[in-house]
Amino acid sequence: MIELIVKVVASYLLGSLVGGLIVGRIRGGVDIRTLGSGNAGGTNALRTQGKAFAVWVMIIDIGKGIVATLAIAPLPASLLGLTPENGAEAAHLREWLAVACGIAAILGHVYPVWFGFRGGKGVATLVGVLFGVSPLLLLVVLLVWLIVVCLFGFVGLASIVAASSVPVFVAVSGAQPQSPLLAFGIAVTAFVAFTHRSNIARMLEGTEPRARRLWLLGRRRVS
Repeated sequence: MIELIVKVVASYLLGSLVGGLIVGRIRGGVDIRTLGSGNAGGTNALRTQGKAFAVWVMIIDIGKGIVATLAIAPLPASLLGLTPENGAEAAHLREWLAVACGIAAILGHVYPVWFGFRGGKGVATLVGVLFGVSPLLLLVVLLVWLIVVCLFGFVGLASIVAASSVPVFVAVSGAQPQSPLLAFGIAVTAFVAFTHRSNIARMLEGTEPRARRLWLLGRRRVS
């Protein structure tokens, strides 16, 4: 249990290194939370600062999800100065390490201790976490995201629907470890919907901007 707690805290602190705010400070002190949608994520970075800025933001935000699941979670307890735990309970806890560290990294991104607990919406970090937990799940999520954004043009809606595909796919496919992945999928679905609540409100009001270069049906209507 101590090993789980230490790794979860480390993953949260890593997640708190928000790409948009780090790159902004390097680029002359720009705080993208004061621009555009007020979000510190990649979409707002692209809209307000351009492609190069957004690429570095995505590299950092996706990368920390990968590090949390593929580096911190499997790190031997002895390297942390801890005594390795043995037995059935320890083995059970280790099944939850990757998803627990992944969720902690996402929480850190949304509520970063280093930046006044005001970060992004967690989608880019979720992509990194999915890469570390299950590349197949990541492919499913990316495909669902692309289909939804092409049909409706809303990035926020695509993110919510893509996140909700995680528990559905785990339940249908029987992906292992079943319980940790299912719990992870349900948690990220609820959390992504929560972090996109302002997007939902704007979609209902008809004021949410669309990704017009990807909105295929919209382009057909315009033509």
